[in-house]
Amino acid sequence: MRPGRRAGSAGPPPPAASARFPDAPPVTADSGRGVSPAAAARRAGVSVEGPSETTRRLRPIPAEEPAGKPPAPTPPIPTPPSASPSVTPSVERPFVSFAQPETYDDSPRPVARRRTRPRTVAAAACVVLGLGLIGGAVTGSWLTGDGADGSGSRSTYAAAADLWHSVPVDELFPPTVQGDGAGPGGADRTWTRIAVAPDTGCKDAFDPLLRKALAPVGCLRLLRATYTDATRSHVTTVGLLFTKADAAAMTSLKARFQKEGLGSRTDLMPRPYAAKGTAAEGFGDAQRASWTVSVLTDAPVVVYAVSGFADGRTVTAPQPAADAMKAGATTAPAQAGLGHEAQGLADRVERGLRKTATSATEKPS
Repeated sequence: MRPGRRAGSAGPPPPAASARFPDAPPVTADSGRGVSPAAAARRAGVSVEGPSETTRRLRPIPAEEPAGKPPAPTPPIPTPPSASPSVTPSVERPFVSFAQPETYDDSPRPVARRRTRPRTVAAAACVVLGLGLIGGAVTGSWLTGDGADGSGSRSTYAAAADLWHSVPVDELFPPTVQGDGAGPGGADRTWTRIAVAPDTGCKDAFDPLLRKALAPVGCLRLLRATYTDATRSHVTTVGLLFTKADAAAMTSLKARFQKEGLGSRTDLMPRPYAAKGTAAEGFGDAQRASWTVSVLTDAPVVVYAVSGFADGRTVTAPQPAADAMKAGATTAPAQAGLGHEAQGLADRVERGLRKTATSATEKPS
């Protein structure tokens, strides 16, 4: 009790039980006798639910699995259907395929075979055509008898055979021939033409032994001209013997000259052309001092030259040009430079012949 109130005075009466919600079920006589809450609830008219039912509705709690048992697989999440009905969704990672370029192909296609066939046919046609042209050219050369070694073509060989009558004499024997470095010690030389012999056969043009050596190739025509040097102290006759032989015969003759040394024999010297009224009027067989003979294989021609003194002196020891041009040669022809005269003039006439033959085979533009 609070102080200030009398013990005997009574307070206001408590409110009726129905005037408020009870905080707990009223205590009955059975409350202290161990009555279960479920029984008390049934008496109060409240429906009783089992613990398991109430637990599932309010908050689903998965039951504890026994130790060691793997968890149940999680159900797959449904995937929205794609635009294509033929593709089946998969829970695994999708396989991505990149498109290949149009130019890439692991296997042959009919289109590629169709493209390759025209190329193969064209290549085969070119090969057949080329072989036909080559075979025709070879057959034609066999039928005509033309030929040449590796240094010239057959057409050049055939053209050279006609030069004795198809070109002017000035192209074969120029009026003036420059011999840069053709003299002893590399000195320059200049030769001037003083006479041209009429084109004739080979009768009496060579010594008997030389004529016999040249007989296998025959004699079609012989052209000759005589030159003098700038000092008019030396004279040289240069000749072009056009033969009737083919390239094989010319090659055989050249090999014989080289093997047997026919070009160095004094009994096989060519004869000079001594024109009356010129510086070479006294140039006879006894005045021959040095000479050279060249058998060509790219043309049916033998080029030769023979030199001597313009004053008509006799030479008792003639010497081949190749020997007279050697350093240290002491013979009269070598000391006078007559070996250089014969070799230098013959070389330049030979070059002019080849150049003219080549020009004759070129088509005019």
